Amino acid sequence: MVEQHWARPDTPVGTGVLVLAGSSGRVDVVRADLLAAAGATALAIRWFGGEGQPDAPRLVPLETFTDALDLLSTECDRLAVLGLSYGAEAALLTAVRDPRVDAVVAVAPTDVAWEGQRLREQDPALSKWTWRDRPVPFVPLDPSWEPPTDPPAFAAYYLHSRAIAAPGVVDAATIPVERIAGEVVLVAGGDDQVWPSAAAARAIAARRATHGLPTTLVEDPDAGHPVALPGEEAPDPRRPYLVGGDEGSAERLGAAAWPAIRAALRLR
Repeated sequence: MVEQHWARPDTPVGTGVLVLAGSSGRVDVVRADLLAAAGATALAIRWFGGEGQPDAPRLVPLETFTDALDLLSTECDRLAVLGLSYGAEAALLTAVRDPRVDAVVAVAPTDVAWEGQRLREQDPALSKWTWRDRPVPFVPLDPSWEPPTDPPAFAAYYLHSRAIAAPGVVDAATIPVERIAGEVVLVAGGDDQVWPSAAAARAIAARRATHGLPTTLVEDPDAGHPVALPGEEAPDPRRPYLVGGDEGSAERLGAAAWPAIRAALRLR
């Protein structure tokens, strides 16, 4: 049984939202409750680290998310996925494969699938995701990279790994966002020090534009990786790595994104 939290509104608007946290894999109860207060039926799930799940974000079946959408579909007319960071990666990859998804909100997104977490240095490079028991093509992370700063800024790690990838690897790992028929909202900070989400968001929007598909991009050049929607507390920036952003930027970016999120999810 996947660990989960249902948040059901008193007066539903008909939209069911699958809520995915980032690299913690945790059940994002607060965000699900916030969306329910605005009329969505929200389901937040743990997507790794739980019973019967991978113990780290690697080889996570994308069926974890399509199965959760099955549950939401029994109660809702529209389906959406809202994810942060690794959860945004999952949201986009799921929407590519599941035509039922009417809207995707990708907060601090990536435009490619990345290597999954290695539990030991000697572990082989494995995809973060699988689909129908096959690994999703991914960009490997250079295990020899050493951060030039302490605490590290991992955005440079991702940029470096992408730059040295073998020919064809990045193209194979690029998320085919033109296959997403539903609405796409991207939220990114230009000072994201965790990974280059603003550049990725612009790449996603550009790729969709070449196929005649609209994308809503909300970007704050001075914001970092964290985003706090109205009613949420800003996450603690004190971590063993840099997240970027000036004071108050998480709340500022969340407030700027909220109207677009409400529109895409048909919230009150």
